[in-house]
Amino acid sequence: MQLASYKEYYTKWMNDPHLEQQMQEAITMLRTGNVKRIYFIGNGGSNSICSHMMEDYAKIGRFRTHAFSDAALITCYANDYGYERAMAEWLKLHFESGDLLVAISSSGESKNILNAVAQARELGGRVLTLSGFEPGNTLSRSGDINFLTPVRNYGIVECFHQTILHIILDSLHD
Repeated sequence: MQLASYKEYYTKWMNDPHLEQQMQEAITMLRTGNVKRIYFIGNGGSNSICSHMMEDYAKIGRFRTHAFSDAALITCYANDYGYERAMAEWLKLHFESGDLLVAISSSGESKNILNAVAQARELGGRVLTLSGFEPGNTLSRSGDINFLTPVRNYGIVECFHQTILHIILDSLHD
């Protein structure tokens, strides 16, 4: 993708009224105080975003936050339950009704993320998704609020996901 294409996408993205509506919904959900705890999940670069956002949403937003990002925790659960079930099994132990799961997957098709979303739903939680690549990916239809970055480039998708989460957090303090 050339720089002109990125600029075109960025301009389109920033002027999308649906994006603003989604952000307002997320901000309202977090401002109402109905969210007890926030859990962040993702793979690879998305997992790094989870660690970062867990810290910022705790420190700045004053939320109780958790991320499935500790290497020992991941390998413990993956060894016992398989990688596709590891996050879902972790949520079974900790997640409760009234909690929010923030699920991040560039492709929107990662089985471990989709299984965790289903588990959070089963436990009565809310789900905010951030996905990319193809419109209509499975994750983009799985949350209460779904953010889609329809670009087939991991770096760009991940940057937009982090930007969305920062905008939501920063907007809580306006």
